[in-house]
Amino acid sequence: QVRLVESGGGLVQAGGSLRLSCAASGRTFSTYRMAWFRQAPGKEREFVAAISGSGGTTYYTNSVKGRFTISRDNAKNTVYLQMNSLKPEDTAVYYCAAATANAGPAIVPGTYAYWGQGTQVTGSS
Repeated sequence: QVRLVESGGGLVQAGGSLRLSCAASGRTFSTYRMAWFRQAPGKEREFVAAISGSGGTTYYTNSVKGRFTISRDNAKNTVYLQMNSLKPEDTAVYYCAAATANAGPAIVPGTYAYWGQGTQVTGSS
């Protein structure tokens, strides 16, 4: 069982930055693929970024490449999402998720067995 708790969301002007954190419980954090998804009002949950257990491999959706960076600190059981050059269309509830290494495609929500409660990010124009 893995418990995930996100923090760091808030209101930021367009062009600004935020860093989201996701703290995980458990002793086997480094064995999990971690990801960030987001869900805007009236839309489906969409993949944002993922990182392998070692941190050596990362994946991003095209709309955030070059602006967002996912990273992890396995000693602290924490994964981060650094968001720069935020746009109003980045506004959503951001969720942290965890999956075992070979659970399925990184971009599919059903791959992930564990989810945090979400944190609101609002980019104002």
